[in-house]
Amino acid sequence: MRILGIDPGLQTTGWGVIDAQGPQLAYVASGTIRSTGRGIEVATGDLPARIRLLFDGAREVMQAYRPDCAAMEIVFVNVNPQSTLLLGQARGALLAALTSGDLPVSEYTALQMKKAVVGHGLAKKEQIQAMVQRLLTLPGLPGKDAADALGLAIMHAHASVSFSAMSAKTALQRRQHAQFKGGRTY
Repeated sequence: MRILGIDPGLQTTGWGVIDAQGPQLAYVASGTIRSTGRGIEVATGDLPARIRLLFDGAREVMQAYRPDCAAMEIVFVNVNPQSTLLLGQARGALLAALTSGDLPVSEYTALQMKKAVVGHGLAKKEQIQAMVQRLLTLPGLPGKDAADALGLAIMHAHASVSFSAMSAKTALQRRQHAQFKGGRTY
């Protein structure tokens, strides 16, 4: 199973692709989709153009790596409501890109991902990077946003086994309930 992990962000969206065969995980690729900086000509105030760039970037990653499913971070309310709204719009564009390619998308909280990858929910970015490097036997540390995305893919690789077992034993449909405490699957 090839899994695409997405760590959404309006300025920088991390993505990571892994192959999972049972408990064996293999790194495929990772990177970021940026809507500002590093030579990108989209103005910071041009929200529609930035949203389009995220949508197109996610579609490009999907076309290049052909994942079977995707895992995306659920974002909660931040201190700044305006930032939360903007991030929600970025998430919406990324979800639209993924689902327009008929890709099943599961969502997990940052706390769930950190617990699954590092072992505790208050893990720092550097700890996530180190564990992702170790779990995927990477030669170096992945970038912070890419590490979060890879962490989401790793978590989904392990959680999807439980989801499959649960769906085989219960009459409930995946779209009708949260199969994992706080997580959503569409």
